[in-house]
This record gives sequence, structure tokens and C-alpha cells, in this order.
Amino acid sequence: MSEMPEALSEVMNLQRGNKRARPEGPFESPDVPRASGVTGEEFTLFLDFIDALGVESKQVLSLKRGYDETQLITTLLRNHLKGKLTTPSGLANASGLGYGTAIRAIASIEERGLLIRRPRTKTGKSFSLHPSDKLITEWQEYARRVRGVIGSTLGIGAAGKRGFRDYFFGASYSEADTIPPPTPLVSKLDLQNELRLLVHADPTFMAMNVLKRQFEGLYGVGIHSRALSIDRLRKEILSNADQNPSRYDIVACDLPWFGELAQNGVLLPIDELIAQSKTDLSDFHQVALASARYRGVQYGLPVQTTPELLCVRRDLCDAAGIGVPFTIADTLEAARIMHNRALGRAGIAWNAGRGTPLGHTFMFVMGAMGRPFLDLARDGRDFDAEWPEGENFRPMLQSEEAYATADYLRELLDFSPISILSMSWYERARAYADGEVAMAYCATLLAPLFELNADSPAYGVTDFLPHPFGPGGKPIAPVGGYALAIPANIAPDRVGPVWTALQSLTSPETIKLYIENGSLVTPRFSVSMDPEVRRISPVISIVDGMARSGILQYWPRPPVPEITELINIIGTEIHDMLQGTTSVSRALANAQNQADALMRSRGHYA
Repeated sequence: MSEMPEALSEVMNLQRGNKRARPEGPFESPDVPRASGVTGEEFTLFLDFIDALGVESKQVLSLKRGYDETQLITTLLRNHLKGKLTTPSGLANASGLGYGTAIRAIASIEERGLLIRRPRTKTGKSFSLHPSDKLITEWQEYARRVRGVIGSTLGIGAAGKRGFRDYFFGASYSEADTIPPPTPLVSKLDLQNELRLLVHADPTFMAMNVLKRQFEGLYGVGIHSRALSIDRLRKEILSNADQNPSRYDIVACDLPWFGELAQNGVLLPIDELIAQSKTDLSDFHQVALASARYRGVQYGLPVQTTPELLCVRRDLCDAAGIGVPFTIADTLEAARIMHNRALGRAGIAWNAGRGTPLGHTFMFVMGAMGRPFLDLARDGRDFDAEWPEGENFRPMLQSEEAYATADYLRELLDFSPISILSMSWYERARAYADGEVAMAYCATLLAPLFELNADSPAYGVTDFLPHPFGPGGKPIAPVGGYALAIPANIAPDRVGPVWTALQSLTSPETIKLYIENGSLVTPRFSVSMDPEVRRISPVISIVDGMARSGILQYWPRPPVPEITELINIIGTEIHDMLQGTTSVSRALANAQNQADALMRSRGHYA
């Protein structure tokens, strides 16, 4: 196997540093340091502990007691974490105090800035109660300190031990901070009806749906979310552009669609909204942010960064006496060695389904060969995917790199599952998670299938690598994912509150919440650095390292307006080649001619 490229050393160090033995459950890893901050799950357990402690002390200890706000506050916080509505009367009844005393206590808590009272109706006669940011911060710090005291006085939670969680809620003590849970808006969103979302059916947006009640509590309005598959989602976004007004307030857009949607006036430019709200964009992965921009104008904020990586079973590599692969040649050799039909295991899985799936594979692999499929201008060691002009739109499917890509894919067939020519995103990840293949090109979006599943043979033994590169290429991780955007035809009076919601849905606090509920992707550096997030899976830190080191790139699949059609052209012609109905040269010639005719018809060049 080839030596590790210098650009990969930091990423591989992160990977080796996070290597973990098989723990007892998907979130229990004794080899990965736990953080001093408190997750939402731990915070809930801590509140239960405080209430139980109070009950026991009242029953056992002969203490003189007076007015106590503890149960009021723990009930308020617990309802917030669970997304349950809290009303003044409901909170008073749950407080253990007399009704009048409880109402006075609630007013006192509010006067100290610990509680938000938000109108539920236009008349302002009905209110909901929510913890303020100050209250949440205070109790997060209290939980952290109590955990430390218990650990130091009772000897629970010492480094390397798991007994602390078994005690009541905690983790080993360290000096790192964590991102707190989202806090409610001071005033509910000024919308006449529900907040309407159109999203993709994937783990991140499924987590958003699970958290629906909590978001409704945060925003003070109902939420209607519609989730569609990728192709249906694009069609619905385009169909919605013909409505007046828009059926949706926020739409989730696949990153390569932004060129098409922006050029056709489907999305609302958000630069002015960003400036007015003084939104700090520096925390986002810059490649993901650029992918949601078109010709210098920002149209969306990333909610996912999910590159396609090569997932490799390092336990199988170790058993075979080989290293993990970094180059195209390495990958073919590793696939050959670990391919074993008798054991029911193929060497590698990849997107080879006809059309869109295979088109993506070809573009990404060609990028790893050292050239984008369009003749993009060079920008240092990389390519300019944001400002293509004229000849930069010309397809390069007759280049040496295109031929090398076709040859590589044809060779991979010998070490792939029998069903490879119908495989797409989910099928290849499922095959890897089930132990049917030793390696797989896989979007990190689907890593929960094996990273959060202790029954998977790949659990805890996966190395996440950039795309293997050819002789003229370098390590790259083609970026994918989604950004949230506002339809251009939204009713004008909804823009302000919807922008507030969009900022919240892409905030560090909310993205961490998605991860705690089954997602493994983040577009923000701060979330990647959160110790509680890092312990869930090493893939989060690895992608963050790739973003910092310049391995994460979006030029292999530039967001030009014709990208969807180009992907389909390439994926259809190359599929014919892999089926054996046409030659490499004929497939590439056909794809070049069709792609070239498309770009000429759009007036990009003569």
C-alpha cells in the first residue's frame, strides 16, 4: 500500500486517536474522553435526580423548611427539554406549593430574569412559560458542579471509569465546555399560521421531525414538515416556484441545486438579511457555505456537511495484513484481497445505479484523478466552481482523467456485489453496515447505519478516508449535504419571522440537538469541537479536520444550473459501458456530445 499523503496525516491522527473498542451500547465508549458539559439527556436525568433528592430529604431529614422554588424550576426545565407546554396554572399545580404561593413564586422567578412569559393568543390573556437563557445556563453549570463534587467526594466518575453514568447521569470530569440546549424565543414567531417546511427524508431531518414539539415550544407556533426523497424534493421545490404565494416557508436544498434554483429566481437572496441580523458566518465550513452561494450571492445557510468518503473495515485490513488504501491502485488491490464470494463478502460497494447515482460516482472519482468534469479555471491547487465563464463550462469527458475514471470503475466491477449496477446511496451503506462488503464509498449522512448500531460488523472498526486519488490527483472529499433557503415567492410579511426560524434551525445549539437525536453531520466548526458531540462518533471530528485541511471540496460537482442534467447524462452512458453494451470510448464520446450540446444550447460558449 502507498504511504500516507502529508495532507492526510492530521486527519488520520484524529481517526487513530478516536479508535474505539466495541462498547456495550452505541453511545458508551470508555476509550473516548467524556466532557464536563451536560447533554440534553444528562440534563434531564440531573433534574430527575434533584427532584428525587428533595423527596428523600423531606421524608428522612428533620429540617425546618420554608418556601422552595426547586420543583417549579425543575418542572419548567424538564418541560422545555421535552417540548411540553408549560402554563402558569399547570406549573403551579406541579410545584408542590399552595396555588397562591406558587403564583407569587412564578412572578418572583420572572422578575429575576429566569423565566419568559410568552402570549399564546392575540388577546394576550393566555400565556406559556419558558426558561430564559440565564436560567438554563445557571442550571447547566449547577449540574456540572454537582457532578464534579459527587465524583471527587464519592470516587465516582474517575478517569477511564463508566460508573458515573450508572450512578445517575454523569460522565468523567474534564475541563471542556459544551454547547447548551436551544433557548426559547422571547416573543413567539409572528406568523398567522404554522411554520411550513419542505425537507429531505434523511437522518438529520428525521431528527428534526422527532424534535417537532420542542421546536414548537421554542418558536411558539405549530410546525408542518413535509419530507421527500431527493428527486421528488427537487421537483416539489420547482413546482412550488409557480405558486403565489409559496406553499412553504423554508425549503431544504441539495447543495448542487443552488445554481439552477438561483438562476431561475426560485430562492430569496439572503445577504441583506444576514447583514441586518449581523449573522456570523465564520463558524460554517466555508466549502458548504460557498456551495449555497451563486455568483457571489448567498441563498441558503448550511444545515449539513456530508462528504462522500471511502469507509474501510480496518479490522479486515489488519487480518489481511494490508494497510488502508489511499490511492486508486491501493483501492483496487485492497478490494481484490478482501473480496471473498465464499464468505459472502464483496470487496467494495459504490453508487453504480443508472443515471443520477452513477453520474455522481463518475464526477467524484474524476475529481480525485485530478480534473473536474468541466473545464473550470484553476484557483491555486484547486478549481473555481463559483465563477465559471464561457469555456469553463465545457465538459472534459475526452480527457485522460475521464478515461482513467471509466477504466477504474470497470475494474471495480470484479470486486463488487452482484447487485452493484442497481446500487445507490442507501443500498451501498446498508451493504457495508451489514458486513456484506469490506469497503464502501459512502456519504457520512448514512454513517448512523453502522456508527450508531452496535450490532453492525462495521461498528467501531471503520476508518473514514478521502476519495482514493489517481496519479495526477490528491486526496479530496467531495462535499454534499443540504442548506435551508427561503422561497422567493414567500409572502413578504413572513420573511422576517421565517428568517428568525431559519437562523435557529441552523444554529450550533440546534445542530447539536440533531446529532443527539440520530444525525452525524454538522456544517459548523463549533459543533464539531463540542466534546459531547465528538464522543458520539469519530466521523464528526474527521470531517471537521478535512474541512480545516482543505480536503473538503465542492468543485468536483460544481453548482452550475445544468448540474442535474449533466449528472444524468454521464450516469446513463457510463452505465451502458458497465453493462457491456458499449465501449469506454463510445460511452465517453456519447456523454461528451450530449453534455456539450446541452451547454451550447444554454449559451455558455459557441
